[in-house]
Amino acid sequence: MKRKFIYTALLGASLILGSCGKDFLNITQIDKLTGNNYWTNKGDVEQYMGGIYSTFREATMTNIFFPASGDLRCAPTNRTSATSGSGRDYIAYLRNNNLSMIFARENDFSYFGFPRITKWDTFYKMVQNANIVCYQLDNKDMPFLSERQKSAYKAEAIFLRSLAYFFMVRLYGDVPYYTDVNTNPLPRTNMVTVLKNISADLDATYKDLPWTYDDPSVIAVKAMRGSALALNMHINMWIAGFTTEDKSINYEKVAALGKELMEENGGAYELLDLKRTKEIFKGRTREGLFEIVQNFNYGESFHLSASYSDYVLHAPNKVTSKSYIYYDPKFMEKMYPVAEADLRKTYWFDKDIYSTNGDFQCLKFSNVFMEEGEDNNPDDNQMIFRYSDPILLRAEALAELNRDEEARTVVNVIRKRADASEISVSGDDLKDAIWWERVRELLGEGNFYYDLVRTKKVMNTEYTMAPMSVGAFNAGGWTWPIDKSAMNNNPYMRLNNYWN
Repeated sequence: MKRKFIYTALLGASLILGSCGKDFLNITQIDKLTGNNYWTNKGDVEQYMGGIYSTFREATMTNIFFPASGDLRCAPTNRTSATSGSGRDYIAYLRNNNLSMIFARENDFSYFGFPRITKWDTFYKMVQNANIVCYQLDNKDMPFLSERQKSAYKAEAIFLRSLAYFFMVRLYGDVPYYTDVNTNPLPRTNMVTVLKNISADLDATYKDLPWTYDDPSVIAVKAMRGSALALNMHINMWIAGFTTEDKSINYEKVAALGKELMEENGGAYELLDLKRTKEIFKGRTREGLFEIVQNFNYGESFHLSASYSDYVLHAPNKVTSKSYIYYDPKFMEKMYPVAEADLRKTYWFDKDIYSTNGDFQCLKFSNVFMEEGEDNNPDDNQMIFRYSDPILLRAEALAELNRDEEARTVVNVIRKRADASEISVSGDDLKDAIWWERVRELLGEGNFYYDLVRTKKVMNTEYTMAPMSVGAFNAGGWTWPIDKSAMNNNPYMRLNNYWN
């Protein structure tokens, strides 16, 4: 017989809220939110839902999560004089996919919180609390909500649950799969099965989310229809990368979802002029689809190691005289050819774009609002999905379907925004050009490594200077280790053997 979560007991885990502004900081005491005192008004539902967003922030922005898992792993990065000493060896270990040495020396790197990446408990807290929301909406009488509002809240909870599973699959591969308040221990479910299920969940609910919100403080911070469409596109591209079945089904779906996102959003989303770069990455613009909020004015800041900007800025944008990393010149010149015009070179870099002595900077994230001399990262949101991302996924899917003319039209939307020359190639050259367009457009936004993995380019020296062998990839070398705590009270659990 299935045991049920006692949802009021779990409530406390959901009440440390990530703010969208000062109103999100008004937290009711837990003892006033239990039993008949809770789920009695719309504010209760909003607050419980807010706790799930906060849990996502906790999982990803309190340690080196995004740089380590998405930006620096297998990337052509090099240390500068600002990272001398063994305390920064992790940069080389990440480049070479040598996670074993990171964990063998985890005491040396304790500041960066690498062990937290191996623990999936915070993501499962998201899953649990999203399941509780769905259970309550389905089973508790809530006369204060219209049916439309109930559907929207359920769609929001399913988006957050799906987001948690998607992040876990990309980290660990197969994962235990819960969709209700069952707490029985489960074995790990095949990751493609999990991805198919969460894609179906999004299919059934995404239209219950609004394209955008009237309140500007929650745009891109709360789930929108564009958030769900972008997530579903990523899910299907990941399925296509690993399925043994017909991949064209997934590419067709991505192409269709991308078309809907671009052509039916009613003006909710747009690519902003690159002159507005600071606005874009500060967040809550029409270019944002889903972001994790940061606002120094309300005492909020991510962990210093959590933002890509920490590694690619120096004075006057940070107190260090040199950036911590630079990219191999061959890679930079492939990403941004020296002789080719591209406004992203103008607004996202400076004259030292190809420098190898520590003068290199990436200026995408440079909203510095702290006092001069403070060693803090820029006051930017963490981008999860930005409008250009699904546009490029749509182009990629169309190219995989050999619909080259359509693919060129879509990818050139991004190129035109940058005043860059239009892509005119076809076939494999077009697929390659779109991949590189994702690299140059999304650098530092947590996509590089995952794009290497799902396309299998992580095994190719054309795309990474530290390629993974076929044997290592097939054995799970692309995953992260799973902490042994996952085996507690679960006789069915198996860890990732490659890392044992």
